[in-house]
Amino acid sequence: MKKKKESKKMKDTKQQWFKDAKFGLFIHWGLYALLAGEYNGRKTDRIAEWIMNDLDIPVEEYEKLASQFNPVEFDAEMIVRKAKEWGMKYIVFTSKHHEGFAMWDSKCSDYNVVKATPYGRDIVRQFREACDKYDMKLGFYYSQAQDWHDPDGYIHRKDNSKKNYRAYLERKCFPQLRELLTEYGDVALIWFDTPMGTTKEESQEMVDLVKSLQPNCIVSGRIGNELGEYMTTGDNFIPRLPYEGDWEVPATLNDTWGFNKDDHKWKDPEEIIRLLVKINSRGGNYLLNIGPEASGHVPDESVRILDEVGKYVNENEEAIFGTKRVGIYAYELDWGMLTRKDHKLYVHVFKPRRRVELINIANKITGAYLVADKRELEFKTSMTCEGNSAIDVELPEDYFDRKYFSVCLEMEEEEPIFEPIIG
Repeated sequence: MKKKKESKKMKDTKQQWFKDAKFGLFIHWGLYALLAGEYNGRKTDRIAEWIMNDLDIPVEEYEKLASQFNPVEFDAEMIVRKAKEWGMKYIVFTSKHHEGFAMWDSKCSDYNVVKATPYGRDIVRQFREACDKYDMKLGFYYSQAQDWHDPDGYIHRKDNSKKNYRAYLERKCFPQLRELLTEYGDVALIWFDTPMGTTKEESQEMVDLVKSLQPNCIVSGRIGNELGEYMTTGDNFIPRLPYEGDWEVPATLNDTWGFNKDDHKWKDPEEIIRLLVKINSRGGNYLLNIGPEASGHVPDESVRILDEVGKYVNENEEAIFGTKRVGIYAYELDWGMLTRKDHKLYVHVFKPRRRVELINIANKITGAYLVADKRELEFKTSMTCEGNSAIDVELPEDYFDRKYFSVCLEMEEEEPIFEPIIG
């Protein structure tokens, strides 16, 4: 008899803050911001932070960038304050990306922002202090396997057969993780990335190191070998269906993570809002990226977009944070999406309407209100001519021409009862 394949275990961080967070800020920043997508007249057509690998820049040439890195416009407090204003609940900062350059005062490698640059200040420390001031969760992205500067670090699409990966782990990876986890306060999570040839035993060593130093620090899915505490989807990829357990979508505001001076393909605020609600509805968190310029300045367009998104998030925070995965509803609404909590179903309305009309939801509705101002709304439940359950919620006149708001339906039952389509 053919053995039935075991299903993957549902991911569980056992951290309520992560389950409730729903919206976070990713920050990709490193030496690659100096090149901004171009090296010696050649432009990369891939993501900007991979330029060293994609354009085959020699280590001895790339490391010269450190002597030019002087981000006099960088303001960690401003970035954290804005993230707070945008409604984000946690920040993940790239402490070391694949380029191998540390954005803190690392003791085991002089290739870092304090020792190798004219700026000479610890970026990670500044984020730590700002996050403490604004009560913001702080996590660190750390490229555990790929390190294009270290002779024994892995490099994607290159020959790694002669590398002594173990030597790299002992010399740089493990010591740097220890530094981040012992010198920078409470670390909310370590966002590992691209495990490549890392064995299960090596991934487990990393997990054990993290947990031995900070038991509550969450280990991301890209630790590899299915040892992460939550599922990390592909970049900018959203699961088609509601997904059980803890998971997160890492995503960009344009087409790149690190700053690229030629990437102007910005998503508009309304698109970001719809993506946020879609991810939340299916049970996940949205980790949305900004890529500061080499000067430390956050691109104006990033701020403009997120200022608009933040208005929606703050007005409708009840319908976003702490929400749970919504089951499969029979219809895809072209004008809105659903999120939920126990005994509450939230309808996010993205197009102007005179009333909110839903069918094939069989709950006993006990009340309805606008989430933004808690204004009570008239509603009625009935049956359609075809025999489907129907809910009609009347919107106030001042909302007839509005879009991007949400309505709460209070239910006697804990969860929504979605009916199959009749007819």
